[in-house]
Amino acid sequence: MNITGFVAVGFESVREAFAQNFADGLEHGATFAAYLGDELIVDLCGGFADRAGTDAWDQRTLCPVYSSTKPISALVIATLVERGLLDYDAPVADYWPEFSANGKGATTVAEALSHQGGLPGFPDPIEPALWLDPPALSAELAKLAPMWPRGEGSGYHPLTWGYIAGELVRRVSKRSLGTILREDICAPLGIDFWIGLPESEHGRCAELLKPKAAAQFPHKNAETRAAFLTPWAAAPRGTTEWRNAEIPSANGHGTAAAMARLYSAFAQKGRIGEARVIAPVTWDELTRERVAGEDRVLPGRVAFGAGVMRNLPLIYGPNPATLCHSGWGGSGAYGDPETGLSGAYIMNRQGTHLLEDDRRSRLIDALYRCL
Repeated sequence: MNITGFVAVGFESVREAFAQNFADGLEHGATFAAYLGDELIVDLCGGFADRAGTDAWDQRTLCPVYSSTKPISALVIATLVERGLLDYDAPVADYWPEFSANGKGATTVAEALSHQGGLPGFPDPIEPALWLDPPALSAELAKLAPMWPRGEGSGYHPLTWGYIAGELVRRVSKRSLGTILREDICAPLGIDFWIGLPESEHGRCAELLKPKAAAQFPHKNAETRAAFLTPWAAAPRGTTEWRNAEIPSANGHGTAAAMARLYSAFAQKGRIGEARVIAPVTWDELTRERVAGEDRVLPGRVAFGAGVMRNLPLIYGPNPATLCHSGWGGSGAYGDPETGLSGAYIMNRQGTHLLEDDRRSRLIDALYRCL
């Protein structure tokens, strides 16, 4: 298997682990990148971007990272908090009055962003095409009653999280969340990551290989059904319309190096390179634990800040303070403020676990052993 890219001196075992994933038949196409502080120390690609196995995955290949998009969107929200346009402790309804329907008037911005809002999905049928019309979908979402009482923990919101985040931005800013990300962060810093992918970039996108087995859901409750298991739980992925839409919870597209660079804001307390994206005090508010415990949708105990996961359990290295997120099929990224290390893994052969992925864990473990 042809592996391209580089690793810094002392990190050769990361390349070996990356190659081993292919040798073991676990990958079709994949990329892994890491920063240590401001230094890019790993940027590897291998395999194929297309299903037929004819187009090599290279440093310009884009791939959707699904829920690994959420902390990047949360970073944009934090910039609006810092500017005084949003307040984590204010009710969502202060900015979006319709959201108060059916007993949600007291739900705060931080609670909604930490999956405590009780809206993991739509229990009753909706037209799946609504997912491609964020204002219309958000209007329907605002009408729902929460599926559990306020203050009784989290239930992961795989898609609806992004519509809440996007609508909050729309209510307080003339620019969309994806536009703010592009204009204020990615374009100035040369970061190849998008929420709302222009059609001019679609030709760079990898083709996905669906898993051969069904995803492994730990719960068989109403919350998990609404989140994942109904015919209307998502719009068709990978279409032109889906790539074009801004879905801040699920359809970020980028390279591993770009995603690792954005997550370095979590490793460096709001800084990306020399650019101060948010102040340390805002970083504290974004990343501090808002809820922890058994989740109604995800397996085991989890902990959330205002849109980013905390490293519970320890699946993104050994440090509990690491901020992270996993994406559908196996992608994932993290920023470790104890070491200044950030990393991202993206692939097109999708797995079945919601949080962990053995391929990704092998790379992260190798990376930490090199420190």
